[in-house]
Amino acid sequence: MSRKYFGTDGVRGRVGEPPMTVDFAMRLASAAARVLAPQGGTALIGKDTRVSGYLFESALEAGFVAAGVDVLLTGPLPTPAIAFLSKQIPRAFGVVISASHNPYGDNGIKFFDSDGGKLSDELEARIEAELEQGALTLTSDRLGRVRRADHLRDEYQKYCASTVPEGFDLSGMKIVIDCANGAGYKVGPRLLADLGADIIPIGCSPNGRNINDGCGSTAPGLLQLTVAGVGAHLGIALDGDGDRLVLVDHLGRVVDGDQLLYVIARARQETGELTGPVVGTVMSNLGLELALRERGIEFRRAKVGDRYVLSMLRETGGIIGGETSGHILCLDRSTTGDALVSALQVLAQMRRSGRSLAQLVADMRKFPQVLLNVKVARRFDPQTVPAVMAAVADVERQLGDSGRVVLRASGTEPVIRVMVEGRDEAQTQACAELIARAVEAAS
Repeated sequence: MSRKYFGTDGVRGRVGEPPMTVDFAMRLASAAARVLAPQGGTALIGKDTRVSGYLFESALEAGFVAAGVDVLLTGPLPTPAIAFLSKQIPRAFGVVISASHNPYGDNGIKFFDSDGGKLSDELEARIEAELEQGALTLTSDRLGRVRRADHLRDEYQKYCASTVPEGFDLSGMKIVIDCANGAGYKVGPRLLADLGADIIPIGCSPNGRNINDGCGSTAPGLLQLTVAGVGAHLGIALDGDGDRLVLVDHLGRVVDGDQLLYVIARARQETGELTGPVVGTVMSNLGLELALRERGIEFRRAKVGDRYVLSMLRETGGIIGGETSGHILCLDRSTTGDALVSALQVLAQMRRSGRSLAQLVADMRKFPQVLLNVKVARRFDPQTVPAVMAAVADVERQLGDSGRVVLRASGTEPVIRVMVEGRDEAQTQACAELIARAVEAAS
C-alpha cells in the first residue's frame, strides 16, 4: 500500500507548509484514532522543545478527544520514553511531536503501537486512507478526556536505570551532558545525577528555537571543548528528541555510533548476552566490521535507516545494531533507539572493565571514509551505467580487501552519493574523486 504523507520516520516537514499544519494534525489524529483505537483507548502524547510543539499538541489533542480517545500529555520527553511508556499503559499508543535532529523550523509526528514499536507500513497506509474522511466529532457523552502526565518522566527514568546491573552507580565520575536544548533536557541530567555522577549540563536551556542549534549530537564541538576544559571523564550528546547518541572521550575526541556499537557488542559478548549478528548499515565504517570479525562477532549491513536495521535484527535474531549517526538499538533493553539507555550501556562497560572510553574504543581502528555528493542533471541508477561501474571496478582493484565502495542515489534530490573507504586517506580521496568524475560524466 502506497503512502503519501508517512516517510521513513512518521510525517515530517516545514512548519506552516503541508502537511505540518494545524488542520492536517487534527485530521491525522482523528484518522489514527479510527485505525489504532476504534473502540476507544489512550493516546500518550510527548514532544520535544520546538515552539511549534504547542500548536501540534493542541491540534492532536482536539482530534483525539473528538474521536473518543483519552489523552495523556507528558510534555517534553525523549521519543524512546514514549515508546517505553506506550507498553506500560493499558490500551495505549504513543504519539511524538518532533523532527529529531532537524532545525526548529521543522516538525513531525510519529506513532508507536501498544508494544512500543513503530507502526507497520500497512497501518500507516490505513491511517492515510482515513484522512480523506476529515476530522470526526462525537457527541459529548462519547468524547475522550485529557490529563497531564508529568509523573511519567519518573517512570521512564526508573526504566533507564533498570537497564544496567543492580547497584550500578557513577560516583566519582564527572560527566558533561549536552541535551541539544531538546526533549531530554530534564530527564537526562537527573538520571545521571541520581546515579551519583558529578554533572555539568550544557544544551539544557531550551527556548523553543535553539533545539539542535550548535549543540547536541550533530554539533558536538562545544561538548568537546567543555569535556577537555573541565577535566571530565567523558561527554554525552543527545539529539533533539533523545534517540541518537554521540560520546566524547576525556581527550575531547568524538566517539560515533560505529564505535559505540563496537563497545556495546563487546560488552554483551563478554557477559555472554550477545545473540545473533551485530547489524549496521551500508555506511557503517569498515573498521567496525573488521574489529568485530577479529572478536568472532558476525556483522551484517542493512539499508540506511533505523527501521531497516531493526528489521534485519528481527530477521536474524540479533539484539545490537545501529547507525554511524548514533542511533543505537539494544533490543535486549529497549524497543527503539534510546540515547540515554545506550549511554548507560557504555558507562556500565567502563565501570565493569575499569577502562576509560578512549581505551574501550582503541581496539577499533576507523578507516578513512570519503563521502562525495555529486549533483546530477537527472536522477538515475549509477549501477546501470557501464562507465561508472568500470570506475568502481578500477577503484576496487586498487583497494583490494582493505577498502569498500558504496554508490547510492538520493531518494529526495538529484544527487548520487559516492562513499569510498580505504586504509590510506590520500588514496581514498583520490578514488572517491575518480568515481565522482565518472558519475558527473554520465549525467
